[in-house]
Amino acid sequence: MAYSRPENELFKLPNCEDSVLPDPSRFFSKHLLSNPLPTNSFFQNFTLSKGDQPEYIHPYLIKPSESSLSISYPSLFHNSDFFYEVFKADIVISGSPTDQSSKKTHQISSFSDLGVNLDFPSSNLRFFLVRGCPFITFSVSSNSITISTSHEFVSFSGNSSCTKHTAKLNNNQTWLIYASSPINLAKQDNSWIHCRGEFSGVIRIAVLPTSNPDFEPALDRFSRSYPVSGEAEFTKPFTLEYKWEKRGHGDLLMLAHPLHLKLLSKDNESITVLDNIKYTSIDGDLTGVVGDSWVLKPDTVPITWHSLKGIKQDSSREEIISALIKDVIALNSSAPVSSWSYHYGKVLARAARLALIAEEVSYLHVIPAISKYLKDMIEPWLDGSFGPNSFVYDPKWGGLITIQGAKNAREDLGYGVYNNHHIHLGYFLYAIAVLVKIDPLWGKSYKPHAYTLLADYMTLGKNCDGFDSVFPRLRCFDFFKLHSWSGGLTVFADGRNQVGPSEAVNAYYSAALLGLAYGDVHLVAVASTIMSLEIHGAKMWWQVNEDNVMYPKDFTAKNRLVGVLWSTKRDSSLWFGDSEWKECRLGQQLLPLIPVSEILFSDVKFVKQLVKWTLPALKRDGVKEGWKGFVYALESVYDKYEALEKSRGLREFDDGNSLSNLLWWVHSRD
Repeated sequence: MAYSRPENELFKLPNCEDSVLPDPSRFFSKHLLSNPLPTNSFFQNFTLSKGDQPEYIHPYLIKPSESSLSISYPSLFHNSDFFYEVFKADIVISGSPTDQSSKKTHQISSFSDLGVNLDFPSSNLRFFLVRGCPFITFSVSSNSITISTSHEFVSFSGNSSCTKHTAKLNNNQTWLIYASSPINLAKQDNSWIHCRGEFSGVIRIAVLPTSNPDFEPALDRFSRSYPVSGEAEFTKPFTLEYKWEKRGHGDLLMLAHPLHLKLLSKDNESITVLDNIKYTSIDGDLTGVVGDSWVLKPDTVPITWHSLKGIKQDSSREEIISALIKDVIALNSSAPVSSWSYHYGKVLARAARLALIAEEVSYLHVIPAISKYLKDMIEPWLDGSFGPNSFVYDPKWGGLITIQGAKNAREDLGYGVYNNHHIHLGYFLYAIAVLVKIDPLWGKSYKPHAYTLLADYMTLGKNCDGFDSVFPRLRCFDFFKLHSWSGGLTVFADGRNQVGPSEAVNAYYSAALLGLAYGDVHLVAVASTIMSLEIHGAKMWWQVNEDNVMYPKDFTAKNRLVGVLWSTKRDSSLWFGDSEWKECRLGQQLLPLIPVSEILFSDVKFVKQLVKWTLPALKRDGVKEGWKGFVYALESVYDKYEALEKSRGLREFDDGNSLSNLLWWVHSRD
């Protein structure tokens, strides 16, 4: 199963040649620069500024410098407000300079869905950094290497064939070093191990995470087979398959995080789960899995325009219709509106929700007015006539940015540096999908425009039906973590981040709706599969049940939701508010209120915990009614009539929500 769209069916936007975007040529090999490049990837820090901030290549933190690569098997610092992985240079690998004319920086020579190859041209080193690999693997070509540590080596020994060495550190870590052929390693002092003479071949290094006597023999057994890349394929609806390219001999050992283990297909007889092989991780324990390919099977999630249960009572319909009439009368395409793509998109999606609510309650009289409003608001963005802002194409990295964001990284909420593309465009595509549904002729006219916005974050392949893609593969989605990232081309010491997984869910839900509207079954299948994975990810890592054992006890005791989830950190605060703003945390992870929201929050027991945790925060001075609406929406999951009374008293709503939408949600809880 593959979704692709030839580029000649896309609408060509004007190029933006002058922007604040960084130059990718410093860290990407020359042969990669003619293709679209990733902007929210797991190795993004390696491509920005000095390229020296760490990234989490499970189970290790990896930090490059000009001439070396540092490896950390991180410990965890935690308190009740946040926790993060602590980087310490447990092992540092460097090579002797062999070519003074080569670039001093590292180079990304290739990358895949699950790995990246990092070259150090001046010392003939190439690191095969594949996520979930318990070994750090690198090749050496006619050079001498040095292995050092920020701690001390208390002992160092090797086997008789000089193909395996053991280094014990004074922090109680033990590291195993495997070589494809004999290598002459010797400890120089307490901090340095040096290779005497040149070496050519492959070296693998792994930490022994426990004193379990079965662990080292297991690593010995799998030390000769190593991955150099990994691809993820949507082979059929609600199925994702990992396939690693491996070299060497024997079976391949990789590590699975808890969501992998949950989704691994029971029919996949080609893999073996080794429960005794475990590495610690901020994402939960990583468990050994033997096999060249995995099949992951997320839950099947229905894609529907309307609520899953429907509005059953006539009195409920009447109340919704009363609010709907007022909300539609208030639509005014001439009214002032934010020119930032995020807020503008939310306004569009809010209006589009009114059309679908009108369909569900069989009050179709208002749909023509909504349709006209949507056309008046959407078309200027699609044809470039919206004066304050517009979409343009960035040929440097390959993507849609805005003219405001191109000039200033802080404008348009960072959209110009590829922050939150799936979220911003998801709102636009929701509105476009609804408009295509209610006016197919309009949809036919603007199909190239719609698919251009879609392709920015939903392109599946580097080559689509013989046409080179102008967008990178699934810009925001992480094939290993199985959820999306924001952050874009900004250096963060804690890696990529995402606040609201619900808005990511909306992005892929909107893509699936667009597929429904255009009869594009492949798009529906792919988008709904990614949406299901995103929901699984949100439940696994953002939603913190009272009985959660994955996160530190002090954090779990105080929090029911993560505020900002980073690659290597979990924070209870938000970008715009502290940890006590619990209603904002809840709202950020529920908005927008759409049919699929009930699947995202399907665990009623957890919903009760969450609302109970949040309600006291509403007594704080200055709490906005827009946030209260989301709290009441979740309260209605288990106490409809209490939530309904509270909702009726609201006078203000989030810019992507409305009284009609809130009443629709509450009344469809029956």
